[in-house]
Amino acid sequence: MLQKIEAFVIKTQDYGESNKIITLFSQSLGKFSAIARGAKKTKSRMAAVTQPFIYGRFFVYVNKGLSTIQQGEIIDSYRPIREDIIKTSYAAYISELTDKLMDSQSPDLYIFDQFLSTIRWIAEHDSDEVEIPIMMYELKMFAKGGFAPVVDCCVRCGNKEQLQSFSIADGGLLCVNCQQGTMNTIALPESLRKLLYVFAHIGIERLGTVSVKPDNKRLLRLLLDAYYDQYGSYYLKSRRVLKQLDQLM
Repeated sequence: MLQKIEAFVIKTQDYGESNKIITLFSQSLGKFSAIARGAKKTKSRMAAVTQPFIYGRFFVYVNKGLSTIQQGEIIDSYRPIREDIIKTSYAAYISELTDKLMDSQSPDLYIFDQFLSTIRWIAEHDSDEVEIPIMMYELKMFAKGGFAPVVDCCVRCGNKEQLQSFSIADGGLLCVNCQQGTMNTIALPESLRKLLYVFAHIGIERLGTVSVKPDNKRLLRLLLDAYYDQYGSYYLKSRRVLKQLDQLM
């Protein structure tokens, strides 16, 4: 069946001499893959609309397996992302994370909305202002992947009071009693514990202006990286690139 679908290009892969397989993320169909015939040819009408980070309107013959893109047009090329290597790296990261953790043809309106909101934030703000939205989206994708940390109570006893540290091994916050005798916990001040809750449960459209000290941002970044290393099932090439860029800055 031929369908008109608005979708974001999250992945491209060469297929044969002139074709590409495009992974699209849409509101109506979720994540799905489709072949774009002739898309590798520079003069093809499909070449521009099937580039990474394009949000477009596509006419697609939808199948349970590999679909076929009949034609497409660009809605937004997100040019500011393409012109900045840091922004490009962040957009590549959340695109790859989405591709790995979303099931095919399983729509999730909330995740799609959060994804596009994060992409828009990356495009519209300075590259040094995108770390917080990225963390917010990560936590929502961790939940989608079934391994979200517990950030509203003690992961062991359920106590909502006297929360004091975060345990990677336990998968969440620990209260003062449960952390006794526990190895390798990360002490978190109340402000950061509250931020973790906000990041996990509040949509980016409600972010506004959040001021987080550089040291605290680094601590949260290290925490989320260590958490994904423990529970994430997929190697993310884009995540490695981000780390390399961070070391150069």
